[in-house]
Amino acid sequence: MSAWSPELEERARALVGRYPEPRSALGPLLYLAMRQDGYLSEEGMRRVAELTGTTPAQVLGVASFYSMYKLSPPGRYLVSVCTSISCHLLGGEAVLAAVEAETGVADGHTGGDGLFSVEHVECVGACAGAPALQVNYELVEGVTPESARALCRRLRAERPAVVRSDEMQESFGGRRSFDWGPPESAGAVAPVPAFEPYGTAGEGP
Repeated sequence: MSAWSPELEERARALVGRYPEPRSALGPLLYLAMRQDGYLSEEGMRRVAELTGTTPAQVLGVASFYSMYKLSPPGRYLVSVCTSISCHLLGGEAVLAAVEAETGVADGHTGGDGLFSVEHVECVGACAGAPALQVNYELVEGVTPESARALCRRLRAERPAVVRSDEMQESFGGRRSFDWGPPESAGAVAPVPAFEPYGTAGEGP
């Protein structure tokens, strides 16, 4: 783990300043720490504890409870396939199997080359557009096993620095839950949700 840069420290302190109690910034700061180290290292969690006036054990308690905080390094592309009830009934398990087969990575694991991590997840809020998956938390609705395979092939071949829901939906998605509205140019730059204040979002092509 490298020391936090002055820019990162400034961003962290700005996040803490948004809340009446420093500990309320714990969640956003964990994303900053993940962006810094690629996962939640012990050193990163200790720094978050210092900034929020909590203990490392309290930080670990939060980090280990929520699945979006990763305690070991994920792959460059985290493919999360929803297998909750709507997606399950409409083929989510087949989509997950297709992703596993195309990437060569089993559910809950990261490939040896560090390119893909694959996981099944509970509801991602896209029941009317099921089955759905996410790449670095960027949503794609109405996927099929074939389109999921094609998406993984595209990621492997092109290795985009930014992944965007709008672009992936257009190329690999199907029915949507609702009208998404105007396209967004920003997307995820790492297997962390894309938030501009956290430095985890970037402009797509």
